[in-house]
Amino acid sequence: MKVAVMGYGTVGSGVVEVIESHKKSITARTGGEMLEVKHILDLREFPGDPHSDMFTKDFNDILTDDEVKVVAETMGGVNPAFDFTMKLLKAGKSVVTSNKELVAQKGLELLKAAKDNGVNYLFEASVGGGIPIIRPMSQCLAANNVEGIAGILNGTTNFILTKMIEDGMTFEDALKLAQDNGYAEKDPTADIEGFDACRKVCILASLAFGKHVYPNQVNAEGITRITLEDVSYISDANGVIKLLGQIKSIDDDHIAAFVSPAVVFNGSQLASVNGVFNAILVRGDAVGDVCFYGQGAGKEATASAVVADMVDSAIHTERRRNFGWGDGSESYVVDEKAVLSMPFYVRAKSSQSAVMSALGNVKFLKRVGQPSDEVAFITDSMTQNELVDKLDGIDVINIIKVTNY
Repeated sequence: MKVAVMGYGTVGSGVVEVIESHKKSITARTGGEMLEVKHILDLREFPGDPHSDMFTKDFNDILTDDEVKVVAETMGGVNPAFDFTMKLLKAGKSVVTSNKELVAQKGLELLKAAKDNGVNYLFEASVGGGIPIIRPMSQCLAANNVEGIAGILNGTTNFILTKMIEDGMTFEDALKLAQDNGYAEKDPTADIEGFDACRKVCILASLAFGKHVYPNQVNAEGITRITLEDVSYISDANGVIKLLGQIKSIDDDHIAAFVSPAVVFNGSQLASVNGVFNAILVRGDAVGDVCFYGQGAGKEATASAVVADMVDSAIHTERRRNFGWGDGSESYVVDEKAVLSMPFYVRAKSSQSAVMSALGNVKFLKRVGQPSDEVAFITDSMTQNELVDKLDGIDVINIIKVTNY
């Protein structure tokens, strides 16, 4: 079967390499159907690349080629990826992607187009890179009502926090190290402000609960306000800080979905996930907690997931997969700050007596070098809005959610 790849960057070039280096195993899984890359779309030049005869700068070479049945979209971004993908689906070609931004923004429209045209739109690589999560959630956990999801969904921020926790590095130094090692972009905003994790939360929430969730519905808070002082205090509580994407079922018509730093206590499966590794914990009413762990990014890991979707599409050329979700609504995702009760970590310029007067009994924390006018503590369960009201008049430095995963 002839296939094409749109975008020859890190992931796209990896897709071509995996297809060529795994011909035997791929053919075995497709029942004898070998995948053969016919076109590679990219506007850049790649002098000396061994695939020079496959390159094209004209999207129509792929769109009008009746031999090409499956296309991998590894371009990134929404435009022109959305336009190209929609045209391919309407032309009767299956499309697979690693493009989380596109799936989060336009997944509903593209899934509908795939259904209307009897083809597949698959995106296993869009959330966990090389970690299988989309297919297990849609198939293996189909008998469960999902109660909640918590995930370390961004390797860059997890690397930074790990360096702060284990090596005592400042946020700024850990970020520079991540950039030097190629884990963070020159402009790291999407990672450190939580936008990358937000897109992945949208996809997971849409899949888990059957209604589309858009990025503008998800509150996203990054890690730029986390300091070594916070790390030290939370260590005293036998916990660590992780950037988590969280999704919780509220009722049949509402969910909470958000990204924020969170205190994870030692003993949790998520607490021991370090470096650039990712983990996604799914809580089902029948199965309990199930954790998926591995490399959330990287050329070979992500390419392997893309190629797996290409294989799946090749197998299902005559019968499309029953896969997707329906429309959401503006009121579907609620503000977690108003509805979810949980403990919170708070650091403030205040006294213990003032805190106890405002909140009653709390668990005070300590650290080496703690100033006399600084307190840190963990509260009882309450909503964040209730906490903010009670802290009125107290000079708060930082507030971090405490998770129960």
